[in-house]
Amino acid sequence: MSKKKESYFWTSYSDLMTNLFFVMLMLFVLTIAILRRQMVRIEEERRATQAQLDKIKELEESIKNIDTTYFVYNAEYKTHILRTQVKFERGKADMAVLSEGTKHELFAVRDMLRDSLASFCQKTPNATYLLIIEGQASTDNYRYNNELSYNRALSLFRFWFDNEENPNLRFFDLPCEVIIAGAGCMDGKPRAYENEDNQRFLIRILPKPGMIGNVKATMN
Repeated sequence: MSKKKESYFWTSYSDLMTNLFFVMLMLFVLTIAILRRQMVRIEEERRATQAQLDKIKELEESIKNIDTTYFVYNAEYKTHILRTQVKFERGKADMAVLSEGTKHELFAVRDMLRDSLASFCQKTPNATYLLIIEGQASTDNYRYNNELSYNRALSLFRFWFDNEENPNLRFFDLPCEVIIAGAGCMDGKPRAYENEDNQRFLIRILPKPGMIGNVKATMN
């Protein structure tokens, strides 16, 4: 190989290595920039998620403290037990047989729940809630206690919502989904000491998962 050709080879090789170096340098800088952008986005999402969790915790703490005149809060099951004693005949779920005093108290409970939910919604306009009305039944070997407890909860729901007297503030005007449930007489639910007192209702108010929107964390 002549000196001229050898010199041309090394010059071309040097240019190629220089170009490769600049290409690698640009790829390295681009990769760093992309990783930096992704890290910033991940941190923003983490803070937003933490803000949402903090808001949910705040809402749950507020929900715990609804009026104790009508409810006893059970922390283990995260549920409110209605103080009003509603005793049905065996196998029955008819609210019509209740005394006028019991009906009046149940209406007061409904209004308190509605006002509490309205207050929660005012504090956190973007939140939505689940209102779970759950019935119970006494342990009396009645074959259809599971269905009976559900029917009792449904009966209370209809009793409350078919008789709303204030057209300006109704449950269904609030961002709240109502769920009817029956606990039957099985263990695993908060039970009254006296068996006959287990014809009662459990109420749960929960922030609806995934529906605490537009909560943003401030980046430092």
